[in-house]
Formats: sequence, structure tokens, C-alpha cells
Amino acid sequence: MTNAPKAGIVVVGSLNADLTIYCDRLPQPGETVHGNGFAVNPGGKSANQAVAASKLGGQVSLIGAVGEDPNGTMLLDSTASAGVDVSRVRRSDAATGVAVISVDAGGENSIIISAGANGTLRPSDVAADAFADAAVVCLCLEVGTDTVIAAAQAGHDAGATVLLNLSPYAEVPELLADLSDVLLVNAHEASLFLGSEADVPDSDAEAEAWEPVRSQFADRGLQRVLVTLGAQGSVVLDSLARGAQDQITRIAPTRVSAVDTTGAGDAFTGAVAARLAAGEPLADAAAFASVAAALAATKKGTQAAYASIADVEQLRGA
Repeated sequence: MTNAPKAGIVVVGSLNADLTIYCDRLPQPGETVHGNGFAVNPGGKSANQAVAASKLGGQVSLIGAVGEDPNGTMLLDSTASAGVDVSRVRRSDAATGVAVISVDAGGENSIIISAGANGTLRPSDVAADAFADAAVVCLCLEVGTDTVIAAAQAGHDAGATVLLNLSPYAEVPELLADLSDVLLVNAHEASLFLGSEADVPDSDAEAEAWEPVRSQFADRGLQRVLVTLGAQGSVVLDSLARGAQDQITRIAPTRVSAVDTTGAGDAFTGAVAARLAAGEPLADAAAFASVAAALAATKKGTQAAYASIADVEQLRGA
């Protein structure tokens, strides 16, 4: 009798209360503008990614920390109601983390985060037994680097695919890069990571223009990289692909009328995690995630805007 393949997803990181104000345009430095709506919603990159993956059929558990306050209760309730196992989300004496978000009429946003309880998450919160059934471990940088490294190590030791979303951007220790199987960045983050020698192509460039970038990532030990390009889709850089023609794949954008792009990147990350856990190749997972992220931008908020598998497949077939 053979053991069934692992299919779980473990997300380690942040939970934030999103304090969102909507306005016609984002203010310039020193400027005050009128808003036209306000909402408090569940958010945080890791909570968002966990909810997105769960809504897309993933078996998801979340490791994090929230405060003993109404925002913490809201976050636990919202993630649990989406089917995420929150038994390893710890209550902290610190206030729940918050994100202050401005969204303009075109759906673009600016975000400031205050870590709060997220800053209390420690390597000791990352228990090895949490990863026993993990096929994918999903990480971001909204919690301490030492905790992210501990989670990456635990995922690696369990044989899981470690997916690191390099956001918000920070310098990545060599050990964390070595433990990451898939790096997910936007074009700006890719440029920052590779440094002044990088020549990241314009977002509408053809696949072959990305060859120097693929090579530079590979030289840094990162063999599989997803670069998101906003409205221009994404590009998959897979140095482990057998044929040179399969090492770079452009993923076409899914055209929608954007209302709020705040959680679209997290929807993309969660969808990639869900499809990798289901056994799909990286390029196929990215194509699926492109549609999930586009759907997330068509509604206000983050988690409430995330799509189901049926929603994604309906748009893919349209």
C-alpha cells in the first residue's frame, strides 16, 4: 500500500485589519484629499493568501499571531469561515496588526502596515509537526526574517515546496534563498533583488527578453521564479525545465475592469500555492493564478473578493 501524496498548504505569517479609504485619486505628499468611502476588512498578506488558497480547494493551515482585541477576533473568524485551520494562530498581548490603505478610482492603492502582533511571531511558533502533511509552504516578509527562515527550514525538511513571496521587499539572507523552491516577485522587487546589474525587461517584452534575468536568478541559486507584471500578466522563469523553450513562459493577462487591486497579488500567490499543492506544473499554476488575481480586482476589499474554482474556470472558458 502506497502513501497518498501530501496535499496540504501551510501559510506562515501575517494577519492584519485593513483600514481602507476610497478616493478619486491618491494624495501627493503634503496634500489632503476627500474620501468617498471607508471600510474595515480582514487582511494581511498571509491571511489573504491562506483564504485565497482555501477558496480554490486547498487544505490550508495558518500560523500567525493576533491581539486579544476585536480586530483579532474578526481575523480569526474570517479565515476560519473560509475553511482555513487557524488552530496555530496565537493570541498576543500586542494589538492586532493593521494596514492603512488608500484606493483610487482606478483601483490602484498605497499601503502602510503596522506589524503589531505579527511582530511577536517567533521561530518557536513554527512547530515541525505543523508541516507533516504539507505539499507547499507559503511565506512572505510581513513577519520577522528569523521566523520566515524557521518556517522555510521546516517546510524544506518536510519535503514541501517552499514558496516565498518577496513582499514587502527586504534583503534576503542566503540561507532563505537556498531554502526557497519558488520565488514570487513583481518586476520592481526583481530589480531590487538582482541589483544594479539587472536589466529587467519592460512588462510588455517578449519571452526571450527575460533570458538574462532567468540566468541571473539561477546564478543566485533561485531556479524557479514567478515575476508578476500587473496588467501585463506574468512571466515564469523555470531553470529546471527540461527544454530551453520551456524555461521562460509568458502568461497573458486576464482583462477585467479593476475596482480594487489591493489583494490581487495575494490572490495570485494563494492560487499558485493551491495549484502546486494539487500537483500542477509551475507554468500551469501561474496561468490559473492570473485569472484568480484578475477576479480579485473586480470587487472591493481582499478576502471577500476572492474567487472559487468555479469562478476561475468560468472566466477561463469564456
